[in-house]
Formats: sequence, structure tokens, C-alpha cells
Amino acid sequence: MHIKSGDTVVVIAGKDKFSKDKKGNLVPTTGKVLKVFPAENKVLVEGVNKVKKHQKPTQANQEGGIIEVEAPIDASNVMLLNPKTNKPVRVGIKVVEDKNGKTKKIRVAKDDTHYEFD
Repeated sequence: MHIKSGDTVVVIAGKDKFSKDKKGNLVPTTGKVLKVFPAENKVLVEGVNKVKKHQKPTQANQEGGIIEVEAPIDASNVMLLNPKTNKPVRVGIKVVEDKNGKTKKIRVAKDDTHYEFD
């Protein structure tokens, strides 16, 4: 999977593709990945795909009621954000060798910056 938790991503498809900024202009939605579900190929992004959940009163939440929580979205609907150019990029894998001779995989931006993530 090309996304890890803690990455900043841009939503490229779905109902949350655009959000409004302070001036009311439509801008691409960005967010931080909170959790990754590789078995289902889904990611949980902060502030994206909010759903309403009905919750019963419990010891922790005395009131109960309707709360909004983030739901996972498909990993193919997000792209990693290149911090150098602040644009969404495709990600490739580059295999490098350590000093000890062990091979290591590094995620690399597939644009002209070739930015290395991690």
C-alpha cells in the first residue's frame, strides 16, 4: 500500500473531493491519515467522509445522541501530498542498500522532484 498513517493526502474522488476555504472558494480537500486498513485497501482521513452515528447513553457519554465520526475511504481515492511542491503526486518504490548490505524500500515521488518520503 502506498499510504501510511501520518501522511498528508489529497482526496481525488468522491463526495469530499472539494471543500470550501474561509473565503468560500472550492479547494481540494486535504487531511492527515489517521489509520490504514491494508486488508480492505481503505484509509481513515481526518475530517473526510463524516457520517452520523446514533449512540446510546453510556457511562462515558451520559447524553448519547447523534455524533459525527470519520468513516474509512478507499485508498485509490487519495493521493500523497508532496511537501516540497504542495501538490498531489504518484508514488513509486525505490530499493536502496544500507551500509550493512541490507536492502530497504523507500517511497519516492514520481514527479521531477523525486522527493523521498519517510
